[in-house]
Amino acid sequence: MADEQKSKLRLAIAHVLFIDIVGYSKLRTNEQSAQMEKLREIVRGTEQYRTAEAEGKLLRLPTGDGGALAFRNSPEAPVLCAEEIAKALKNHPEIQVRMGIHSGPVNEVTDLNEQANVAGAGINIAQRIMDCGDAGHILVSKHAAEDLEQYDQWQPYLHDLGECEGKHGERLHVVNLYNDEIGNLAVPTKCVRNAIPVATSSAAAGGNRRRYSIVAMAIAALIILGAVKLFTTRTTHTTGRRGPASPISEKSIAVLPFQNLSDDRSNAYFTDGIQDEILTRLSKIAALKVISRTSTQKYKSTPENLREVGQQLGVAHFLEGSVQKVANAVHVNVQLIRAATAEHLWAESYDRTLDDVFGVEGEVASAISDQLNAKLTGAEQKAVAEKPTQNAAAYDVYLRAIALDNAQTLETTKRVAGLYAEAVRLDPQFALAWARLAVARSQLYFNGMDLETNSGAAVKEAADRTISLQPELGEAWLAQGVYRYRVLRDFQGALQSYQEALRRLPNSAFVLEQMAHLERRLGQFDAAQKHYQAAAQLDPRNIGILLIFADTLQSVRRYDEARTILDRALEISPGNDGALAVKALSFQAQGRLKEAAEVLAKAPANSQDEALAFARAIQLYYERRFDEAIARIQQNTPATIANDPRTLTLLGLCQKLSGKEDDARATFTKAVAAMKPTPDSVVVVDARTLPCYLSWAYAGLGEKEKALEQARQAIVNYDGDALAKPFAETALAIVEAQSGDIDAAISALPHLLEVPNGETVGGLRINPLWDPLRKDPRFEKLCQNSNK
Repeated sequence: MADEQKSKLRLAIAHVLFIDIVGYSKLRTNEQSAQMEKLREIVRGTEQYRTAEAEGKLLRLPTGDGGALAFRNSPEAPVLCAEEIAKALKNHPEIQVRMGIHSGPVNEVTDLNEQANVAGAGINIAQRIMDCGDAGHILVSKHAAEDLEQYDQWQPYLHDLGECEGKHGERLHVVNLYNDEIGNLAVPTKCVRNAIPVATSSAAAGGNRRRYSIVAMAIAALIILGAVKLFTTRTTHTTGRRGPASPISEKSIAVLPFQNLSDDRSNAYFTDGIQDEILTRLSKIAALKVISRTSTQKYKSTPENLREVGQQLGVAHFLEGSVQKVANAVHVNVQLIRAATAEHLWAESYDRTLDDVFGVEGEVASAISDQLNAKLTGAEQKAVAEKPTQNAAAYDVYLRAIALDNAQTLETTKRVAGLYAEAVRLDPQFALAWARLAVARSQLYFNGMDLETNSGAAVKEAADRTISLQPELGEAWLAQGVYRYRVLRDFQGALQSYQEALRRLPNSAFVLEQMAHLERRLGQFDAAQKHYQAAAQLDPRNIGILLIFADTLQSVRRYDEARTILDRALEISPGNDGALAVKALSFQAQGRLKEAAEVLAKAPANSQDEALAFARAIQLYYERRFDEAIARIQQNTPATIANDPRTLTLLGLCQKLSGKEDDARATFTKAVAAMKPTPDSVVVVDARTLPCYLSWAYAGLGEKEKALEQARQAIVNYDGDALAKPFAETALAIVEAQSGDIDAAISALPHLLEVPNGETVGGLRINPLWDPLRKDPRFEKLCQNSNK
């Protein structure tokens, strides 16, 4: 009886995290040991593990390829632990893990070796949930998800997948846990989903590559309502319902996601990479219209309603395919399908070894062009057939990179850059990898990320190596373009490089978008508009292109047209957080705060989207609810940008305007130190327009002369930049207004109300920074102009 009571005391509800390394059995023995040791180190280093162990609230169950952690303190504990593990593993892409979470009964038992062990339904179900996932997935049982839904911060992470098939046909209700930083947003292979996705969730679709762009725009809008800036060049994407209305060319095609038929699901990167390379080869053929991967990747490999998807993407044909990789052998199967009738027009299989797989993509592209009667020039034939490398190891790393390089955040771009760097280390003659490395590093340089590694010199090296190795490669000219644009700020030189790239990459929405970005800075807004429209034709599901297109229209104060574009984005992706944020900012630019508030109210109150967080803070600022704005900034700003100098400047302004002088001084001092650590430091001139923010920080500290000098220097820094120079000119006018030089500030305003991307009448009316001018009749007259 005593033993029975003792057993009952050991039975309790625990919150279980089960982890294993995907493809562990196929690793060499030394690789198994190294990966397991590193994973063990990461797990034991998490705060949740250490806290629970110190409190005696943690049970551990080791397994051959992973293990289980049973927390007895909080339902959040396994999720927080999984989050820490996933973030740490970003630095170790070679370790592919999946995780499962469940809350249920756990029993402490003694095994045959008389060692303490853990068993029970909580452990078993957590393992079954995990088994439904592929590499990168964090899956949660429906029961555990219902517990997590009680916590506001976890709701945006949870995406219900419905039932999945586990071992022996068991049906499990599974929820996918992910955001832009952790997890895997793809539907697990074992999960049943009958419908084509019509839109990604707001948490996924609103962010991804352009989320940090929208945040930059939102911060800029604090000072200049019309200066809605999207400086970066990656794209946010989603699939959706609305499709192109123009006639569909017979020589048009979309490459749908290939199926990974390998037993080892961690080979998904290889399948994605082969698909992307085939698409890239096809995109070099001018006679074809080829849809970008961004718009196709959310569809299933074999969608049920091909006719509908064809209308959405604006294509007459689809290429479907599958890849199976077993040891050193690769089997690729492809088939060409007519969208309108689902008729199979052509199919072929290719069997290769890993050492000989490099040419498959070119063979497929050439065959497709023949089937669609697309005539290739001699240069196109060479570009399509050319093998990028003969080094199998380098090519494998490269495929891992491009599988991610359609991607999400600057952190992802850092991972991708590291993989490209490894590819060129393995094969220094790998021109295509050098080109992609140049683009990735230029993106990081442009946004001030890890400038020791992603220096201007590093971007130049990668771009120059590419052009020296393959001067006729389209991607080589793209690399030259991003270097000249983002590093040298040689806009004319960059435009010429992009034109050369487009001649060789006629179906590249990315090149068209880059040209449009550049044309905005050259003041060529009509040309930019045409190129954004052309990019949208090749990438019709790309929400990011629509957002920056809307921003371009707002730069020239065409707000109604901009909101029409944003409404189109919201049709494609209902409730998209990024689109709602930009739309709210457009109303704020006109001083229409009521409408802006109505738009913001359509997003979930607990949304973790960065752009929405800023748009809401700015709304409170304009409504002069400064204490609420301070609380929102301090409590809702993601850690990744909490110490960004622009965020700090926004916070300092709110503190100063609310009368918290000491807090404001401390915040402005911190902002200055972040932008100019020493008196001799040179402020970086990049996408963040930090020279302007530094002038406002000095003004906030009451250092008038420094503020004026810095604002004037910012105008010099951005001379010739039709987007950033008006921002700098407005920065100077604000400093003058704040320092009491009323005449100088007012004399600048007529020009700023005329120039693209300058100030707006709405901004004059509602922005507290213009308060020193409000009693001046000249200012009042400017505020009465309804056309600006």
